[in-house]
Amino acid sequence: MSGGSARSLGKGSAPPGPVPEGLIRVYSMRFCPYAQRTLLVLTAKGIRHEVININLKNKPEWFFKKNPSGLVPVLETSQGQLICESAITCEYLDEAYPEKKLLPGDPYEKACQKMVLESFSKVPPLILRILRTQNKEDCSGLKEELHKEITKLEEVINPFSLMSWTRWQVLKLRSR
Repeated sequence: MSGGSARSLGKGSAPPGPVPEGLIRVYSMRFCPYAQRTLLVLTAKGIRHEVININLKNKPEWFFKKNPSGLVPVLETSQGQLICESAITCEYLDEAYPEKKLLPGDPYEKACQKMVLESFSKVPPLILRILRTQNKEDCSGLKEELHKEITKLEEVINPFSLMSWTRWQVLKLRSR
């Protein structure tokens, strides 16, 4: 597994070669919470991968052939298949590499986990917006919005569902 280089590829850079057999490539950006979600799944599942960081402010021309919207993450397989959007890449990885499942097989339990993920997905962008705000007085509205989203998330993750999730994790560990 590779964490990718510290530099990112930008306009005028040459495209990377084919994805080596036995690896999956992820086009990422080091500070993108959506790309980080995909990288967390790759790591949690122990999937061999390489990371190509993309300069999102100065995107290479060839990257638009990987994803016309120019967004990361993008997965690329050694067969040239391309998968975009963080939630879709994570679900793809969980299904394509079933040895270590992250989502339960039961449709209702899977839906519950996805609802929690959807609730949480609003939090990281708010945190980034607060951190990037130059004038800290201007971010009081953002802080209120963040507090509201975290409160909603706490309501979803009540003690019962947290206990169920913990019990499920313990059972998964025992079955290994």
